[in-house]
Amino acid sequence: MIPMKSFIVKIAKHYAGIISIFIIVMGIFTYFVGIQFLDDIELQTIDLRFKIRGRISPGGEVVLAVIDEKSIAKEGKWIWPRSKMADLITKVSGAGAKVIGFDIGFLEADEKSVVQTIDKIQKDLKNLTSSNMAVTRYLDRLRIKSDHDQYLADAIRNSRAKVVLGYFFQMGSDVLGHFSEEDIRTHQKNTRYSAYKAIRYTSAEAQEIQLIEAAVPQSNIEAISSATDYSGFFNMFPDPDGVFRWIPGVIKFKDMLYAPLSLMLVSAFLDTPLSLNVAEYGIEDIQIGKLSIPADEFGRILINYRGEEKSFPHIPVTDILNGNISSDALQDKIVLVGATAVGIYDVRVTPFGTLFPGLEIHANVVDSVLSKDFIHQPGWAKIFDLLAIIITGTILGIVLPRSGVISGAVVVLSLLSGYVWLCQFLFSKGGWILNLVYPLAGIVFIYISITVYRYFTETKQKRFIKDAFSAYLAPAVVRQLIETPDKFKLGGEKKNITAFFSDVQGFTSISEKLSPEELVELLNEFLTEMTDIILNHEGTVDKFEGDAIIAFFGAPNDVQNHAEVACRASIEMQKRLVELRGKWRHDGRPELRMRIGLCTGSAVVGNMGSRNRMDYTMMGDTVNIAARLEGINKVYGIYALISDSTYRAAGDGIMTREIDSVNVVGKIEPVTIYQLLGYPQDIDDRTQQIVDHYTKGLDAYQKRDWNRAVESFKAALNIAPDDGPSQTMLSRCNDFKVNPPGEDWDGSYTMISK
Repeated sequence: MIPMKSFIVKIAKHYAGIISIFIIVMGIFTYFVGIQFLDDIELQTIDLRFKIRGRISPGGEVVLAVIDEKSIAKEGKWIWPRSKMADLITKVSGAGAKVIGFDIGFLEADEKSVVQTIDKIQKDLKNLTSSNMAVTRYLDRLRIKSDHDQYLADAIRNSRAKVVLGYFFQMGSDVLGHFSEEDIRTHQKNTRYSAYKAIRYTSAEAQEIQLIEAAVPQSNIEAISSATDYSGFFNMFPDPDGVFRWIPGVIKFKDMLYAPLSLMLVSAFLDTPLSLNVAEYGIEDIQIGKLSIPADEFGRILINYRGEEKSFPHIPVTDILNGNISSDALQDKIVLVGATAVGIYDVRVTPFGTLFPGLEIHANVVDSVLSKDFIHQPGWAKIFDLLAIIITGTILGIVLPRSGVISGAVVVLSLLSGYVWLCQFLFSKGGWILNLVYPLAGIVFIYISITVYRYFTETKQKRFIKDAFSAYLAPAVVRQLIETPDKFKLGGEKKNITAFFSDVQGFTSISEKLSPEELVELLNEFLTEMTDIILNHEGTVDKFEGDAIIAFFGAPNDVQNHAEVACRASIEMQKRLVELRGKWRHDGRPELRMRIGLCTGSAVVGNMGSRNRMDYTMMGDTVNIAARLEGINKVYGIYALISDSTYRAAGDGIMTREIDSVNVVGKIEPVTIYQLLGYPQDIDDRTQQIVDHYTKGLDAYQKRDWNRAVESFKAALNIAPDDGPSQTMLSRCNDFKVNPPGEDWDGSYTMISK
């Protein structure tokens, strides 16, 4: 029985380890395969890391020239004529800016109606007989100024600041039907300056890698495109949850690889060309001179957001056009031109907000590159993630089966919080993005799995304990053993208990009169009835020895005043036997009478035996005395004896009669013994008179006053001729009259047998 419990615990630990290994393997598998739900959560943890890290002050090289509400109010409704953009370039360039970038596309030719009117006037003037050369020159100047496209192109070409134009790629192949081959060639020509000039392939296979591929570029018109050597696409692609966390550092169109607007701005600012390193697995990195920009295998660059909207200076375009800015506001800056007015700008969702101008995303990329401050997944990130899954899973597989509920939860919470802190620290300090969700999911899943497994295992164990002990222990005792299973270990503990021994009077002669079947039926009925009473009083049945019952009260569960409880159980058993004897008499079966011995004191209680076979039992003098008292009942012709220790501990809830002081076999000191009579309400006047006479007789007996003792015992017998103790003591007094005890006699009687 007990080794089975240990076996269950070992099995539980063994299978908890198997569960951990299985979950670790599954965690590694799902890490590589990916689960969309977990991947989406991982993306959201990146946003949370940004918010915890907080704002980073930009370097100061980037300024935003914004078409905001103020500018629209003063300069007129959007879209403005390109002449205004030309004037803006002239103003910004004149203010000392180094680079001007447009997050605006000049994708279609401007309206030419004014130019066409001027052409017609000039043609009509030629047909006139007299020519006015001043008018002709004026019209030539007016024509040039009215050609907004050319005017803008000239402003770009004449700008001291480098101008970087923005355009976008059409990504879906379904748009190809709207473009002729000539259109495509024109667009490709117009975007030629945004193509990477230097590309290093590590092998022939590297040229076949899969990249983000466009259907066709949507370029600025040729007149404007040809005015500058710099351009870049401003495409951005959100993650599945709609948040923009990266920009494509490379887009492929036909056999060419193109760079984004933000990187082209940096290239122009540093006057350093862009280059690509491509391996068989994908993009190794993007370089600006010796500066390496980390990108994933598809060339995507994670955006290291500096903070919320307006982390960069916003200067209204109208203030620039009207000279309402300080002289050094644009000096040596990268000036990004774009819209921020509500309703005309491209709204993006970012980790810092849901209304974030796309213009400012380019600024974040530019600033992080110039600051050499990147966020990325380092090359060793996957190894780190896998080790995190393996190590945390192994720790839990070892610790959880050996921990309690609270300590196990503390370990899990420590691992969770520790890993979150580590990932946040590496993100904030090193810009490293390490996977949070899969290791954390592994920790949680292992914890839940092992906890559930332990729950069912321990439930099975508790059920086993309950089933195994329910026939021996009271329900309350079984519950305590389930709550404290350590009591099952081999060995004992010293406890104060009340030992119980009982035996059936004359059982041998009774058994000879019954068939085996009748004997078993009678004995089982008797033992069942008696055992139920013991269990109902939270006693523990040690064992049955034929008709004898050995039990104890006060272990393994703590029973308050177990001496009184044991006495009450004994009283109830004797009362129940009276009822059973009436039933047996009616059925013509033998009437059983039971002798009981109780003793209270210290005893060693626990699992005695070997590791393969043990019994929960009791040992010690207390146990031996209880066994002797059960037998001593025969000497006095009674059926329930308790020791003086039980008498003192039981209190006033029971009625007793002091019987004698005896020297039991194996015990040096005499033991005062008491007959258990019942509850106070059970004692009538007749019984009380018997007790009073007997008590007087016992007092005289112990003082060697044999005549007075004889008189008292006879008085008791006159009331109850069958009173066994009075008969015994009367006979002993008559013997002592003839052969008195020695001078050293202390009033106790020495038993010569067990």
